[in-house]
Amino acid sequence: MDLAFSPADEAFRAEVREWLHAHVPRAPLPSLETEEGFAAHRAWEAELAADRWSVVNWPSRYGGRDSGLLRWLLFEEEYWAADAPGRVGQNGIQLLAPTLLDHGTEEQRARILPPMACGEVIWAQAWSEPEAGSDLASLRARAVRTDGGWLLTGQKTWSSRAAFADRAFGLFRSDPDAARPHQGLTYLMFSLRAPGVTVRPIARLDGKPAFAELFLDEVFVPDEDVIGEPGRGWRIAMATAGNERGLMLRSPGRFLASARRLEELWRRLGRPASARDRVADALIGARAYQLFTYAAASRLLDGEEAGPESSLNKVFWSELDLALHETALDLLGPEGEMADTDWAERYVFALAGPLYAGTNEIQRDIIAERLLGLPKGRR
Repeated sequence: MDLAFSPADEAFRAEVREWLHAHVPRAPLPSLETEEGFAAHRAWEAELAADRWSVVNWPSRYGGRDSGLLRWLLFEEEYWAADAPGRVGQNGIQLLAPTLLDHGTEEQRARILPPMACGEVIWAQAWSEPEAGSDLASLRARAVRTDGGWLLTGQKTWSSRAAFADRAFGLFRSDPDAARPHQGLTYLMFSLRAPGVTVRPIARLDGKPAFAELFLDEVFVPDEDVIGEPGRGWRIAMATAGNERGLMLRSPGRFLASARRLEELWRRLGRPASARDRVADALIGARAYQLFTYAAASRLLDGEEAGPESSLNKVFWSELDLALHETALDLLGPEGEMADTDWAERYVFALAGPLYAGTNEIQRDIIAERLLGLPKGRR
């Protein structure tokens, strides 16, 4: 793997840095887990999209720059280094969009991607159910055939962004008599404002509604909002999950920036020896994740798929994020416990990392069975 960037790549990086320097808000936006902050972050998505920076690796006809995976990584490094706002549209941009690009129809891509790119439509993820979290194949929410579409009934929970989002995507059981749990599932998109949808926000530790429960009572979804072939949604969902666990959801730029902020904090507080090794571990971990991601990107550019290696990514970044923020709060002491500090909010988010996108226990099972070839464990 050649880690030297071409002059054109370096020029791209410089253009990103210049644009961010001119446009990143001088004062942090309100938390995107509030109604006010959600609206402010939606406006930020529109500002990014106006100059085609919201989805740089997408095809230009959908609002991107055809920049490719490598330049997306460069963009992410500059974005987080500039301390730019969190991306309220990430569920759609980084999870649903790759799924549509690989498995959707051209009509779906043309209809859904441009409004997603500019923040006009924000998407929530509707995977988990009360008795089907990491064990996605045990989900019970059903899709029943009707004239021109499907009727969705059931409950989804821990739906990130759903408190204020516009639409959601998820998997539904369309054939309850299928021979195996992961068969007879259909991948659908639906409006969170459609008749029959009830959204009940779930408060996080700090009281902000970062998640929501969705109650669906015969919600009509037209055929045009089915992704792929009805009854064969599992394979497509696994592609989405691979994006979630892999490099698309959590780019290394995010952790490099956080590790550098942690180092700055440590230096500002007089370089306490008690935290020196933990700060060094964070810097090394962020750099290691960056190199691992570039290796993964190289494999993808060579035509390989993300595969079960995505589980390695997920375990690594989620534990790195948590350790990094725990170190920051320990350095800050009582000040770090204040709910409104930037470090505290990011710590609350990091707490969920080992749980969402499939718990780390599940990921370790995948690593053991599919990468190391060990026998299945007892569950």
